[in-house]
Amino acid sequence: MRFFEGKSALLLLACVPGLALAQPAGNPEAGEQKAMVCVACHGPAGNSVNPIWPKIAGQAPRYFVEQLKAFKLGTEGPRRSPNAALMYPMAANLNEQDMADLAAYFSRQEMTPGVADDKLAMHGQAIYRGGNSDTGLPACSGCHGPAGEGNPAAAYPDLSGQHAQYIYDQLQAFRSGERDGDPNAMMQNVAKLMSDEEMRAVAEYAQGLYRD
Repeated sequence: MRFFEGKSALLLLACVPGLALAQPAGNPEAGEQKAMVCVACHGPAGNSVNPIWPKIAGQAPRYFVEQLKAFKLGTEGPRRSPNAALMYPMAANLNEQDMADLAAYFSRQEMTPGVADDKLAMHGQAIYRGGNSDTGLPACSGCHGPAGEGNPAAAYPDLSGQHAQYIYDQLQAFRSGERDGDPNAMMQNVAKLMSDEEMRAVAEYAQGLYRD
């Protein structure tokens, strides 16, 4: 099932404090050349096939750069899950210009749409849009937008069309503490309020959101 939503001008996954400093201007042409190593995992134009590796096409430059900086910090940084460890050597030798160029290139690419399981996604839609008043879980749309488009200015990622498995894995990492670093532990606190079933449902719904 694919959910079509109008995309406004507005993720899972959060910004890293202290890393949102002034960045050099990115060159998408240079970024395309530097991205050749990225396609092995993230696929042509940033659309991965393996559901445990994220689609990175279309992500806002600020979020993209902040995550590369987080990976560059290695096991001392805010992303410490086993899957995240694969990115440490990839980010280790990137300088700020490299990161800006890669971000400029991938931000211009279009994320391929995903398809969601109807029943699970309907449950996820209710949580994504309205949260869970019984547990105090806030609506995901408050930060990630009604169509999952994220908030580039705040470095909240675009979730629309993202692999459900990847989103679920990140929610698990936030809950366990293997991923942190966002202001006021926002995503960690959100994830702790979610059941595994809710995580699966929200992830499935986000996978089916479609960007116009």
